[in-house]
Amino acid sequence: MVKLNRIYTRTGDAGTTGLGDGARVPKFDLRVESYGTVDETNAAIGLARLHSAAEPEIDAILARIQNDLFDLGADLCTPDRGKPLGWEPLRIVDRQVERLEAEIDRMNARLQPLRSFTLPGGTALATHLHLARTMARRAERQMCRLAAIEGEPVSPAALKYINRLSDLLFVLSRNANGDGAGDVLWVPGLTREQPAAE
Repeated sequence: MVKLNRIYTRTGDAGTTGLGDGARVPKFDLRVESYGTVDETNAAIGLARLHSAAEPEIDAILARIQNDLFDLGADLCTPDRGKPLGWEPLRIVDRQVERLEAEIDRMNARLQPLRSFTLPGGTALATHLHLARTMARRAERQMCRLAAIEGEPVSPAALKYINRLSDLLFVLSRNANGDGAGDVLWVPGLTREQPAAE
């Protein structure tokens, strides 16, 4: 059970922070960057939800994702280095990944195939979902970089989850644009022949 009765502790004043296993690391450590970017993604989804009241199915999906992202942050914060912790750390599990895949399939089935890449735009909800998608992709890049470092484990389920999440946010952005009817499509080379503004 989480209990927060103090907001500041002064333990990070020297530029370090504590991981879930008790280790102290610099605040710029790649593991901290990874779960920090997961937290940014969660905040961006919270912002998107300001515009999702008219889309209750999307809003419910986003609410579940926000909870999952705290699970993901907890997973990343407590690396599995094979040492006993005296408690069971929270981990992303395959069932959470499978739920994302099922939601991608269900929501994508409503959409017409794309004729081009989409630009972030359309409705406010779609645009905010694109922003969250790009943050999820950044978190994924950081997590992959972290996993490539010897002695810095990242669970396979966590990597799968963040990869599927960006896919789902993309599909949801299209759903939020009238099931794709309001998508803003990229037109390659559109402005190359346009005269410069006077």
